[in-house]
Amino acid sequence: MTSATNGTGSNDGGLSDEVLRVRRTSPYSTREKIGRLLWGFVQSTLFRATFHNWYGVRRAMLRAFGAKMHATANVRRTVTIECPWNLSLGAESSIGDRAIVYCLGPVTIGRNVTVSQGAHICAGSHDSRKAAMPLLRPPVVIGNEVWIATDAFVGPKVRVGDGAILGARGVALEDLEPWTIYLGNPAVKVRAREFEGR
Repeated sequence: MTSATNGTGSNDGGLSDEVLRVRRTSPYSTREKIGRLLWGFVQSTLFRATFHNWYGVRRAMLRAFGAKMHATANVRRTVTIECPWNLSLGAESSIGDRAIVYCLGPVTIGRNVTVSQGAHICAGSHDSRKAAMPLLRPPVVIGNEVWIATDAFVGPKVRVGDGAILGARGVALEDLEPWTIYLGNPAVKVRAREFEGR
């Protein structure tokens, strides 16, 4: 039998016992674990099995798990939402097919927002400055009149200003200014968003 440590207080992988203890300790409370398990079952069965236009039914399911959903907010049946109790979705806003809304931290989406198919909003990360890589749950805030286009990614702690557009497959790791169009990875602003007739 070999020892689990090398005699210096760390295991053979080079991590200290304290780091290993932190890594092996779940960051989720028992209530969160149960909630995630129940929601995972509902989402993969009942939620997915709804007709495409049964928005009211899906709103009711999300509300039952603590999401704040305006009566005119629409979520497609193939959307993946983690921890819906951390989601707030405003009036006339919609989340498209196959989008991922990873709400480990709070995700607030304003009114008249379009989150297109395949987009990913991520309110979870890890602290890479620490060996234990503890879980972080920074919020994501998306303002009003925003468009997050197909396959775009909005990272943790990002604030998207009112009227901003993140183009297809764009990656926003920093705040986006209001009424500005961003493209690319990492996203850079390309021009102001303007309307004809204004």
